[in-house]
Amino acid sequence: MSDVTLSTEAKVDASAKRKANPKLAVGYAFGEVGCQMSWYMINNYLTLFYRDIVGLTATAISLIMLIARVWDAINDPMMGSIADRTNTRWGRFRPYLYFAPPFLAIFNILTFTVWPMEGAVKVIVCLLCYVGTGMAYTACSIAYQALQNVVAIDSKERMLLATCRNIGSSVIGIVLSATAAPLLLKLSKPGVEAADAQGYFRFAIIMAVVLLVPFWICATICKEKYTDVLHANKGKTEKLNFFQAMREIVKNDQLLMVVLATLLGTICVSGRMGLLTFYIIYVVGDFRHIATFFTVMTVAQLIGSFMLPWGTNTFTKKGYLIILQMVMNVGFLAMFFLPNAGMPVLLGISFVCGLCNSASGICYGLVGDSLEYGDWKLGRRQEGVAASMLSFGVKIATAICGSAGILLLDVAGYVPLAEQTAAARQGINAVVNLIPFVIGMLSIVPMFWYKLTPAKVEEIRNDLENGVHQYEK
Repeated sequence: MSDVTLSTEAKVDASAKRKANPKLAVGYAFGEVGCQMSWYMINNYLTLFYRDIVGLTATAISLIMLIARVWDAINDPMMGSIADRTNTRWGRFRPYLYFAPPFLAIFNILTFTVWPMEGAVKVIVCLLCYVGTGMAYTACSIAYQALQNVVAIDSKERMLLATCRNIGSSVIGIVLSATAAPLLLKLSKPGVEAADAQGYFRFAIIMAVVLLVPFWICATICKEKYTDVLHANKGKTEKLNFFQAMREIVKNDQLLMVVLATLLGTICVSGRMGLLTFYIIYVVGDFRHIATFFTVMTVAQLIGSFMLPWGTNTFTKKGYLIILQMVMNVGFLAMFFLPNAGMPVLLGISFVCGLCNSASGICYGLVGDSLEYGDWKLGRRQEGVAASMLSFGVKIATAICGSAGILLLDVAGYVPLAEQTAAARQGINAVVNLIPFVIGMLSIVPMFWYKLTPAKVEEIRNDLENGVHQYEK
């Protein structure tokens, strides 16, 4: 096929790409439903499960979180590189959405199993199960994230897919927030006030079986329509091994700014969510309020997700991301200073914070633009590696949170399954709200170096459609 034909094909696709495809959008959202069904329990309940159910020490939990999540982060770029070099009749990324979820389901169950062991052996088994879950999740999530960039070309349509991803996350989040805690209790032994080992294990089995369906729906609907067009007519066609791919991807300065902002933002948000159960149980005072807080936040996130197209069109992706983060930071500060304001006030503040959680969807839109920039600047597309860099930032953040969070609770004076002192409650409040406020402020700083305005992205896309790259100028 000639260069002229390829360029014409790309332009024809470009003229049609702005037409929203509802089926594609819904199908893509299902992939996030699968991801969240796997990671919801890991992110929100695993620390509590390890501490109060398995009986691991804070030091052991910290070590497990650090090792597993750092390896998980390192594994992301490796998976991205593998996916970029995959070539099957289903495409580059879809095969992983078909074949990796069953392994993810199995390891999810094993992670929430209380093994009849003691001491170091129990810690090692918990670590291995968690590492297995992380690796299976990586195969699914990296393929899913990269898929966005080969099923759509236009920046606004990719932002629409990112929005639908957020909507999928919010919808399943609402369902799980409303049902997880009650079901954990229902599936536990009769008469317990908090979920026990039986409840966690049975719930993990249910989640593991159900999560297979949304992954397979996403893989079936989201065909890799633009893979051949986007990878044709490039100045650099040689295959890169993992280390070569990493050396090249770090030259994409705009992607690195997005990754750094995401890393800090994830520490701020996900780290807080991972410890919020402690705040609700021991500061607010009732395990059953977990469902109320999480449901309010996820409903708000769903509303915020529907606002993403308006917000990013009105303020640009960068501008709207900064606005949402600033409002969320104010919410964290209010939660810290008003711990005794009562449930209506605390839920109102949580609603605002949940509304701003939709900012995570913007990051995936920024990655798509950064990928175009990298193609234009370097002459090579690496959807898998680019997607893995964002995931790398998220995993490093969760590694830091998982390791440091439980240790910070111990420093604050937290005692498992006991009435907390006033000082301990204040310490938990600071860990859950004040520290995320500080980190949230820092997360805004990298965005001041992000320069991909809508006009610049459009200019880059036009250059690419005409086979023009910066490195050739």
